This record gives sequence, structure tokens and C-alpha cells, in this order.
Amino acid sequence: MKSLFSSVFFIYLACAGLCAYAQDPQAIRTLAASCAACHGPAGNSLGGTATLAALNQAYFIQRMQGFKDGSVSATVMHHHAKGLTTEEIADLATYFAQQPRQTPPALPKQSFLGRQ
Repeated sequence: MKSLFSSVFFIYLACAGLCAYAQDPQAIRTLAASCAACHGPAGNSLGGTATLAALNQAYFIQRMQGFKDGSVSATVMHHHAKGLTTEEIADLATYFAQQPRQTPPALPKQSFLGRQ
């Protein structure tokens, strides 16, 4: 009986630790910071990659799961997605859905002769 109680208690502690990670806003911001190199701060891309800010959560999860299982092709995203748990993907979806989308500033018009 003590062994059963100990096992159940250990499983409870492990699950509580995972739940604490999912609810820790600093932990998810740290995880999301790794996305900023390509997708911009808070998911606001400056161009060339998808903007994640204000993205629909279900769509984000669907795409990330597709990258993870290989059903969606990508250049590098499958490497990143494979390292994430289902809970981390859901937490990232929530985080990016809550970020305000910002339009990048327009670049000044230039010609081969310089600024006009």
C-alpha cells in the first residue's frame, strides 16, 4: 500500500510541475523568445517569415503539429517543432494569440542613385 501511495504521490508531483510550467508566464515568454530570431519580437515579423502575433490559436496548433509530424513541409520549422511538447505548443499558441499585431514601418523609397 505504501508503494502504491508513493507512486501516486510521485506522479502527482510530476504533473504538478508540468502544470506549473504551463501556467508560468515567464517560462512561456522565455520559450517564445526563441521564435523571435525569425518571427520578430512578440511574433511581429519584419518580413520574410510569418507573423505569429494575434494568430488564431487553433491554426497555430494545427501548423505546429503538422511541422512536428512532418505533414507540413518547411525548411527549419520541423526541427523546432519536434522539440516541443503538445502543452508547450498550446501555451505558445495562447501567448502569440494575445500579442498585438503590429505593421512593420515602411522602408523609405530608394533608387540606385540613393534617397529621393
